[in-house]
Amino acid sequence: MATYKKRGYKPKTKAEKQDALEENSTTAEVFNTLDESASRTEEWAVKNQNYIIGAVAAIVVVVLGFLAYNKFVAEPKASEAMNEMFKAQQYFEQALNGAAAKDSLYTLSLNGGEGKYGMLDIINEYSGTPAANLANYYAGMAYYSLNDYTNSVKYLGKFSSKDKMLGPIANGRIGDAFVQLNQPEDALNYYEKAANMNKNDYTTPMFLFKAGNVALNLGKTKKALDHFTTIKESYPNSSEAGNIDVFIGKAQASL
Repeated sequence: MATYKKRGYKPKTKAEKQDALEENSTTAEVFNTLDESASRTEEWAVKNQNYIIGAVAAIVVVVLGFLAYNKFVAEPKASEAMNEMFKAQQYFEQALNGAAAKDSLYTLSLNGGEGKYGMLDIINEYSGTPAANLANYYAGMAYYSLNDYTNSVKYLGKFSSKDKMLGPIANGRIGDAFVQLNQPEDALNYYEKAANMNKNDYTTPMFLFKAGNVALNLGKTKKALDHFTTIKESYPNSSEAGNIDVFIGKAQASL
């Protein structure tokens, strides 16, 4: 059992003297071990200081390089890409708004005109920028309007967005393209993916309805019924809910 000893306490008995010697010896061993460890560490540090300095320097160079790249290369490149894409966006919007010669405008949007880049040029020349990502969306939509469903799937599949509308719409359009390509299983997968992304009162019931109809045609009656019922119960104010009871009845009749 440990006992408290006052400062200046001197051992009186032989046993106490022996205990004091052992305690002092143990303490000395601990400090000697610590000293030896510190010495070995110092020796290692001195011996390998060039490597240590080099490693630290390398880390600093990488961090500074990354920051410099973002500031002097990536950011200006991204800004330049958005400026270059402006004319292609104009062509796309004119076609979308019902201008005459829509097909020609969509083609100009893809390939460029008046000496300006098209969406395909932006994708190739500014890969990795937000502009190139957005150009994939425009390209996929343009190809769909030109009835080139394979390229529509290709470019929309490269587009990614957390936007509440753009993400679901892109995946839903891929579903539309697969319907046109007579690949209903793929269409169903993308409609369901679109319906489950960023759920809202507009895109969610729209793609649930499309998913339900494709599922019904595939004989997946239970899945179709689930999608139609979700529209009725969770999105009663959507346009799809207007005559949803008819589709629920079709699905129930096929069970």
